[in-house]
Amino acid sequence: MALMGFRLLFLFLLFSPAVHGAAAGAGGCAAETFSNRVFAACNDLPHLSSSLHWTYDRASSSISLAFVAPPADPAGWVAWAINPSGEGMKGAQALIAFKQPSGAMGVKTYNISAVEYGPIEESAIAFETTNRAAEYANGKIRMFATVKLGKGMEVVNQVWQVGASVTGGVPDKHAFGVDNLAAKGRLDLVKGVSAADGDGGSMLRKRNVHGVLNAVSWGILLPIGAIFARYLKTFKSADPAWFYLHVACQLIGYGLGVAGWATGLNLGSKSKGITYTTHRDIGIALFSIATVQIFALFLRPNKDHKYRFYWNIYHHLVGYTVIILGIVNIFKGMNILQVDHKWKTAYIIVICILGGIALLLEAITWIIVCRQKSEEKPYNTSTNGSTLPFSA
Repeated sequence: MALMGFRLLFLFLLFSPAVHGAAAGAGGCAAETFSNRVFAACNDLPHLSSSLHWTYDRASSSISLAFVAPPADPAGWVAWAINPSGEGMKGAQALIAFKQPSGAMGVKTYNISAVEYGPIEESAIAFETTNRAAEYANGKIRMFATVKLGKGMEVVNQVWQVGASVTGGVPDKHAFGVDNLAAKGRLDLVKGVSAADGDGGSMLRKRNVHGVLNAVSWGILLPIGAIFARYLKTFKSADPAWFYLHVACQLIGYGLGVAGWATGLNLGSKSKGITYTTHRDIGIALFSIATVQIFALFLRPNKDHKYRFYWNIYHHLVGYTVIILGIVNIFKGMNILQVDHKWKTAYIIVICILGGIALLLEAITWIIVCRQKSEEKPYNTSTNGSTLPFSA
């Protein structure tokens, strides 16, 4: 009896993943239902919580489709496009669904001949389209159309997008978050498979690498190096170790920062028409000032040189400027990448910890400095109670 119970338990554990997988397969795009419409295939697209449903007619080289996605705002729009000449937005032959000035949902065609991210005009596209319609329900727009493709177009480049607003019957530009920029891929109409664009995944990885490198370099290592320089040199036992720790942190931080800056340049060159002006300008200023700071080390006067005092003032001002600009730009970058709130919180905690350590060391340093100054000025008391400087 016990053996039978064990076998039943084993069979349950063996087949429960399959049952769970079947249940999961029944969800997603397969759970979408349409009145008077049935499609042969569907895929949950990897970005913007969207899905594509279609039936491909090889004889007529046409596709009947339904694109389903929540707009960025109830008053917004959704778009699906085929790009016969590339993998991005430029050259896309787009269908865009939104509420028309009459108040009814409708679908219009747009030939995205250039990526200017300004107002777009309704225009004819390279493919004949019929049966265009759209509806809004449960926070989603469902867009329908039949598109006649060219002979042999069984694998196409698809692009999809969502926007938050429409002005005067014209869709406004969409957001430029990670999901928005990665919403593209290939669609195999015969096999019924869609895949995210490989370059989109590569771009996402590069953005993440760019963010991590800059956060670690400008936002963590450089502040730690500044803490070493300002506070450890107060302790005689830490001399000259504090100097080497300071230089090591600054050089490693600068090296990682240069790598992060170069990654940002590469991302910019591959994202034509997308410009984050403030983030870019701060990054250029940050890199330039930090480079000047590094090369200024070779002009560092000796301790007893008459210009050493002025060099120290310059070094401190430029160093703190780099740290402040770096932290500000890291938060700018987080907003652009739309990182999870937990990562922003984690970085804030790191900055608060470093700030707390700096405040504690600041208090300890002042105590030590005041004590050292008092020890450097011993006094000898005369018989009349007046104090005279002690002389050996």
